[in-house]
Amino acid sequence: MVAFTADLVRIPSVNPPGEEYEACAHFLGDFLKRRGFAIEYIAADGRPEHTVRHPRVNVVGTRRGGPGPVVHLNGHIDVVPAGDGWTVDPFGGLVRDGKIYGRGVCDMKAGIAAAVFAAEAIARAGVTLPGTIEISGTVDEESGGFAGVAHLAERGRIAKGRTDFVIIPEPLNVDRICIGHRGVYWFEVTARGRIGHGSMPFLGVSAIDGIGRLLQSVREDLMPSLASRRTEVPVVPPGARHATINVNGIEGGQAVDGIQTPCVADLCRAVFDRRFLIEEGFEATKREIADLVERVAAEAGGVRFAVRDLMVVHPTRTPADSPVIAALEHSIQRVLGRQAELIASPGTYDHKHVARIAGIPHCVAYGPGELELAHQPDEYCRIADIVNATKVLALTTLDLMGGGR
Repeated sequence: MVAFTADLVRIPSVNPPGEEYEACAHFLGDFLKRRGFAIEYIAADGRPEHTVRHPRVNVVGTRRGGPGPVVHLNGHIDVVPAGDGWTVDPFGGLVRDGKIYGRGVCDMKAGIAAAVFAAEAIARAGVTLPGTIEISGTVDEESGGFAGVAHLAERGRIAKGRTDFVIIPEPLNVDRICIGHRGVYWFEVTARGRIGHGSMPFLGVSAIDGIGRLLQSVREDLMPSLASRRTEVPVVPPGARHATINVNGIEGGQAVDGIQTPCVADLCRAVFDRRFLIEEGFEATKREIADLVERVAAEAGGVRFAVRDLMVVHPTRTPADSPVIAALEHSIQRVLGRQAELIASPGTYDHKHVARIAGIPHCVAYGPGELELAHQPDEYCRIADIVNATKVLALTTLDLMGGGR
């Protein structure tokens, strides 16, 4: 299991742009095929991200047993760029002091390993599968998952009536069950002013000043209101139980580098990341932003504003009486000797596509690794956590198939 995880890490399946996806999918598929799984490679045909240079290839392995339920274990094979600050090779798969190091080992190649070796443990124990186990490696989760789980759901490969339970082994710690996530509203605000000579700015209208007014209103008017809103869903860390907004980026006026000319900026854009609560709902969230922009526009001295939606992800929450929660709670107690903690994620993951597109209510995230280590330099996962998560997933899979406790 350690060797398999390290080998996965050594495949630099970096997103963006989508390097080595096909190689990573085939590495996983070949491994599963040697262990009796039927393998499908599903390319995201028709998606703009799927190109000759960077093909989006997903892999699904299926091992059928009795007539019991289908349990699908899904993990994403893409990882974010390594970035700076590493003291080890980010794609070296170093094993040291009970940990495996590398970009994506925590988020979430160790989780894929736990899923694979949960099935392997069942097989080696000689247990007849009461149902069917599926393991998938999918692409682009870090950029929304639209060519990955969303594509499989749109094709009906993961779907209500075909798939009974889905577990996504994201790095949320081995005694936590993640039952959902907050909503996301990414939007762009474009401000248009009037160009003028920089020596006579009073004859122009600065779009940058307009965006400045908008940012001031967001900070002084909207943020205090968001901070007062708190969800009953157990989102972690505690600060993420409140509604939030962040400015992802700003672009306006002339490029700072290069030759400058004396001009008043007539165009400025800002991209915002609004995380909304299940209690707020999307329509009210969007209307609040539109009203704020309209108020600022009325006071902005001729600056015109336009709002464009970039991405909308609705909040998800697994039903409290879902069998997948009960099965995981029992397995965690059995393996770790302590009660599981139910949490929700501050950010989204592929649960959104399983719930919204595939229509499967019984989906959670559970896997090895610590969320705080994801996307960090010297990312690692403890081997003991992978072992424990593998045991929990094996027991839970059998439980959900009707294999008894």
